[in-house]
Amino acid sequence: MEEEKTFFELEKPLIKLREEIRKLETDPKNKEKINKLKKELKNKWKEIESKLTPLHIIQIARHPQRPYTLDYIDNLIEDFMELHGDRRFGDDPAIVAGLGFYHGQTVAVIGHQKGRTTKEKLFRNFGMPHPEGYRKALRIMKLANKFGFPILTFIDTPGAYPGIGAEERGQAEAIAYNLREMSRLEVPIINIIIGEGGSGGALAIGIGDRILMLQYSFYSVISPEGCAAILWKSQEAVSLAAKSLRLTSKDLYELKVIDEIIPEPVGGAHADYEKTFKNVDKYIRKNLEELKKMSPQDRLKYRYHKFRRMGVYIERK
Repeated sequence: MEEEKTFFELEKPLIKLREEIRKLETDPKNKEKINKLKKELKNKWKEIESKLTPLHIIQIARHPQRPYTLDYIDNLIEDFMELHGDRRFGDDPAIVAGLGFYHGQTVAVIGHQKGRTTKEKLFRNFGMPHPEGYRKALRIMKLANKFGFPILTFIDTPGAYPGIGAEERGQAEAIAYNLREMSRLEVPIINIIIGEGGSGGALAIGIGDRILMLQYSFYSVISPEGCAAILWKSQEAVSLAAKSLRLTSKDLYELKVIDEIIPEPVGGAHADYEKTFKNVDKYIRKNLEELKKMSPQDRLKYRYHKFRRMGVYIERK
């Protein structure tokens, strides 16, 4: 990985310690020093972690070095074959979709894809899909359903693209149609929120039997910046908006919007790809095995009641 850059202020001491460890790792004689620095790194992260606000977590979720969908595919899926186009308008690079082998079993994999370089970001439209992206995703899901392949979706988007062209081609209809059709698919569906879970853009590939969420990702009906602009008419209220939206994995687990939180390594997913992939693999595998034991009818009932329960609360006087 290229030289790290500070994305949020709190990670500065972590970057310094990681650089020291990397320099010492070239010589086996430095094992004792390395272990000491690793322990210091862990303690420093514990100290930082206790100070993390929802806004800090948003910054970690948006970190430019955070692993994206194609990184997970490269490390968890064998012989991935990407499929393109919605058979109506064209292909949308903001959505990656295809088939591959997960621990020997054929699965369909769909996910948002951002870019790292300026060229990639423009090509992927910053991970904001057009309607043809969602139609492509559904085409692959229906193909998976036809042949009985489980579906894995990786969610990481600021939201669906709000441009004129996208609206003219039926952005809202494409999202709504996906919600309905995904709720009816008979195969196991696991959704993993790996970074930003932005509004309907995330939900359009986020209807499943199990919703897993990386520890420092977020999932929200609107971005805190958008919420602050609408409700407070000021960007100074972004921190308040982030707190009020209850968009962190801990909040959403308590509200029963998600099923499990996938722990991230010291410093966040971008700090240790290998450990992140191992953790994600462990949780996907466990949940997939559980879902495969259920009949299609039971899965559909479970999925229906799961989403019907969301938002239900009791007021106490």
